[in-house]
Amino acid sequence: MSLFVTGTDTGVGKTHTVTQLLRLLSLRGERCAGMKPICCGDRRDAELLLAAGADGLTIEEINPIWLKTPAAPLTAAQIESFEFKVEVVLNAFNALKGRVEKVFVEGVGGWLVPIAADYYVSDLAAALRLPVLLVAQNKLGCLNHTLLTLESIRLRGLTCLGVVLTDPDGHSDIAMATNRDVLRQVCKVPVLAGLDEKEGFLTPEWTAFLDATQCHLSSSE
Repeated sequence: MSLFVTGTDTGVGKTHTVTQLLRLLSLRGERCAGMKPICCGDRRDAELLLAAGADGLTIEEINPIWLKTPAAPLTAAQIESFEFKVEVVLNAFNALKGRVEKVFVEGVGGWLVPIAADYYVSDLAAALRLPVLLVAQNKLGCLNHTLLTLESIRLRGLTCLGVVLTDPDGHSDIAMATNRDVLRQVCKVPVLAGLDEKEGFLTPEWTAFLDATQCHLSSSE
């Protein structure tokens, strides 16, 4: 089982979601890896994924493309005269698949972030032929952002298996208190609570989601 993990925006909790999922699955004895195909600026996200995943992997396997400029991929690539080649990512992904049971590929930024002038994060997910897990931050405006991204995923011909709604630190308001219920009414996919790093186990809803996802992917093969 492999998934492409994207977000409604940058900084919504994609890396936290994947690292916690890797940590909790490893406690069940599963050998999994997170993959960050493209890093811009530092490599912190990839380092966290590497630490949470299976032993014996290297940062280069987790993160095959590292642009040093802390900007959007297209901008960083232009500054560094870097030509993006999707084959680099596909080869790295296939190599990881041969070493672990599950690979969770974390996109860069949001769903329609441009990687090249005519190539987007959504194109990368399609090239990998992976179903999508969408992460959104629970705040005012997330309903619109989530529904727009879900629509774009479907129009791209890909399947979104679920939405993860992460809670930011700080105050709560009426939007945050009601967003999850609204999304569960209007989305045609499961809406999951964010994984709590304090918990040492997968919640029942996450266990049911992963089991259903495994069945869905097995029946699609």
